[in-house]
Amino acid sequence: MHRAARKDDHVRLAEEQQLRLPPSEFDDLEFVHHALGGVSTEEVELSVQVHRWRWPTPFYVNGMTGGTDLTGRINRELAVAARETGMPMACGSVSIALDDPDAARGFTVIREENPDGFVMANLGAGRSGEDAVRAVELLGADALQLHLNAVQETAMPEGSRDFSDWRRSVAEVVAASPVPVVVKEVGFGLSRSTLEVLADLGVPVADVSGRGGTDFLSIENARRDLLTGPDYSVLSGFGQSALACLLDAPAHAPVLLASGGVRNPFDVVKALASGARAVGVAGTFLKTVLDGGAEALVPLVHAWAGQTAAILALLGARTPADLGRTDLIVRGRLGEFCRLRGVDLVQLSQRSSAPRPSWSAPSPAHPGNEDRTP
Repeated sequence: MHRAARKDDHVRLAEEQQLRLPPSEFDDLEFVHHALGGVSTEEVELSVQVHRWRWPTPFYVNGMTGGTDLTGRINRELAVAARETGMPMACGSVSIALDDPDAARGFTVIREENPDGFVMANLGAGRSGEDAVRAVELLGADALQLHLNAVQETAMPEGSRDFSDWRRSVAEVVAASPVPVVVKEVGFGLSRSTLEVLADLGVPVADVSGRGGTDFLSIENARRDLLTGPDYSVLSGFGQSALACLLDAPAHAPVLLASGGVRNPFDVVKALASGARAVGVAGTFLKTVLDGGAEALVPLVHAWAGQTAAILALLGARTPADLGRTDLIVRGRLGEFCRLRGVDLVQLSQRSSAPRPSWSAPSPAHPGNEDRTP
């Protein structure tokens, strides 16, 4: 019962956060406008190659919730919208269902409503390879999100404080999972060195999931009784934004996804131009579903797709991959981070004039974040 109440608390507090999101580093990224560089929207193809999969949209429903009556209803509406639009969809952590079979209904409803869609199960680091197999089987999942949430656990009243075994857990899950594993943060970013470690562990795909969206540090701190535990608001703002992680990613990172504070299609395009193959959306889609269900989310998704295509045409990109040749200007806090980390901001601002490789499609935003699918 306690874990179920926590799930519902997460939804309530996440919805409240959508009303007061902090300034976004997405606003620190600009495109150089080339007035004669556009193409026709009819030429734009939005589908993207992510590892071995071809997704019809460059954005997807990121992992949010499940395991209670309320969250099961949310997952049903999200699944209907995913079915009607072709979007991939991830669920929230299924750990509660692995430990309590009565909670499984809040997740299996996704497959009931979307039997043929691309679905990602979700599990937290620290679980076993056997748990990974069970999580995939529960949903008939096409991929498994494995989330890293050390910051959240630190602030969570009932959270773990031992992260020493997580690297071994990631390796075990990657080896045991019958489907590819997508390692993701929960809103605090995957650093350059973390992405290097994940690549060494054989992780094929990583969602950098940066700071700026749903803030699980604040959510867990709000759940904490300040009389019985410390106030972790001192860590407010901890971590890196999604764009910071993308621009700082190593040459041989896993295939990159991005999420964390994505508010609109222009943010989607900025993340794609910065090296993400596809972009996860949680808070905006959650608020839409809570306000109006799938009937409200389906037209919003179609509107996002149309606007994304229009922005690509404006930028002269016939595909999301072509955004890797757009010129980016990085300012503000994001620019300061990039300068301190040694990111070549001049090169980013002049990508359209770089020689086009003769052996491949246009290069991605970050050199080396190529698709290494056999």
